Amino acid sequence: MALDVFQALAEPRRREVLALVAERERTAGEIAQRFDVTRQAVSQHVRMLLAAGLIEERREGARRWYRARPEGLQEVRAYVDAMWPPALARLKAAAEREHASGRRGAERN
Repeated sequence: MALDVFQALAEPRRREVLALVAERERTAGEIAQRFDVTRQAVSQHVRMLLAAGLIEERREGARRWYRARPEGLQEVRAYVDAMWPPALARLKAAAEREHASGRRGAERN
């Protein structure tokens, strides 16, 4: 069962891990060195990102390399994109009301 992308991104350290592997592919050890928590804690964060489909793992001998999967963020992007048109319409209406009320105030002076 895949982990919900939003659940995975809710934790700040997981977002940090995702940002690290979005820059470039990194080993598990490299990722763990960037945090002041146990390797096991970092490993758990990595597993959750894997389960959510946000990162992928590549094995090279005993090393495990991780990199971001941009397509894993499609669900987040679709959610945000769906919210923009109504939010922008409300912002436009508010700006037009403010502009119109300012213009009426200027006409009185």
